[in-house]
Amino acid sequence: MPDMMKALIQLQDGYSNTQTGPTVDDLSPYLAYQDHPVPTPGDGQALIKVHLASVNPSDIHFIKGEYGQPRIKGMPAGFEAVGEVVAGDTPLIGQRVSCYARGSGTWAEYALADISGLIPCRPDLAEPDAAGQLVNPLTAIAMFDLVKDSGADSFILNAAGSQLGKFLIALGRDQGIKPIAVVRRAAQAQVLRDLGAAEVIVTGDGNGLNQAKSILKTLKPLILLDAVGDQFTADLFFAMPKYARWVNYGKLSTEPPQLTQLGQLIFQHKVIEGFWLTQWMQHVAPERIAAAFGEIQERFVSGKWTTDVAGITPLSEAMDKLPALLEQPDGKAFIDPRK
Repeated sequence: MPDMMKALIQLQDGYSNTQTGPTVDDLSPYLAYQDHPVPTPGDGQALIKVHLASVNPSDIHFIKGEYGQPRIKGMPAGFEAVGEVVAGDTPLIGQRVSCYARGSGTWAEYALADISGLIPCRPDLAEPDAAGQLVNPLTAIAMFDLVKDSGADSFILNAAGSQLGKFLIALGRDQGIKPIAVVRRAAQAQVLRDLGAAEVIVTGDGNGLNQAKSILKTLKPLILLDAVGDQFTADLFFAMPKYARWVNYGKLSTEPPQLTQLGQLIFQHKVIEGFWLTQWMQHVAPERIAAAFGEIQERFVSGKWTTDVAGITPLSEAMDKLPALLEQPDGKAFIDPRK
C-alpha cells in the first residue's frame, strides 16, 4: 500500500447556512487537488481502492455546506463509488464492491467505507452502474415502496428527466402504476413518454398548471415525489386529491414556495414530509435492503435501467472539467481516480 494518494480535499468546515442549489461554476472555493495520506481503516471499516466515483446533487450540496452533515476540512470529498476492497477485517478483500464513504471520501484514489454497507457487485454489472447503484437506484426503490403503499394507480414526480426520475418512471411502467412526469423542458417530454411516462407536464408551458390539474383530476395520484421544492410543486400538491403526500427529497430550486392552502393539511388530511436515504436505511429491515440491491443489479444487467453517462473526468482534471459535466442537462458525471 502506498503512504500517499491524490484526492479532492475539502477546504471548508461545517455548514454554510446557504441554500444555492446543486450547481457549481468553480470548485476552487470548496476543494483542492492535493496529496493526502492513504486512510487507515478502523473497527468495522474497509479501505477501498476506487475504480470510479459518482457525482450526485448531494455531493455538491455537501461541499458547499448545504447538506445534512457537516464538512470536515482537510478530508477527501465524495460519497459514492465502486472499487476493490484492499484492507479491513472482512472476507470481501479483493472483491469489487459498491460503497458509501464514511470519513474519507470517494473522490480520491482510496476511500473508507463501513464494512456493513459494502455491496458486492455482479461480474456483469458495468462500472458506471456499480459506481452509482446506491444513492439514486436505492432511493428510487425506497420511494417507490411509498408509491405502492399508497394504493393509487398513479404517482407524480418532478425533475423527471434526471437519472433518478428515469428509474422511477421505469419502475412505474414495469409495475403498472402510471408515472406523471414533470419537467422544465419540452424537449424531454417524448423521451419520458417513450420510457413509460403516462403523462408529461412541462412547467415552462404557460398552460402547464391547468394541464396538470386536468391530469390530476383524472388519474388521482396520492404521492408526489419532489426534488425541486418550488412554487409549481406546491401548486401541484394543493391540486391533488385528499390524503395526498408531498415527499421532498431535494431542493433544486433556490426560491421557497408559498404554501397558500394550508387548510388542506387539516381538512383534506394531506401531509408534507421529507425523505433522506440515510435515515431510511437505518430504519428499514436489513432484508429489504438486500432484496433491493438484488433487484437493482438485475435491472441494470437486464437493461430495464440504464445509467446515462454525461461524462467521466480523470481525478487529476476534475477541478477544471467537473463543473461543465454537471451542466449537462441529462446524464450523470463520474470521476476516475485511476487517471
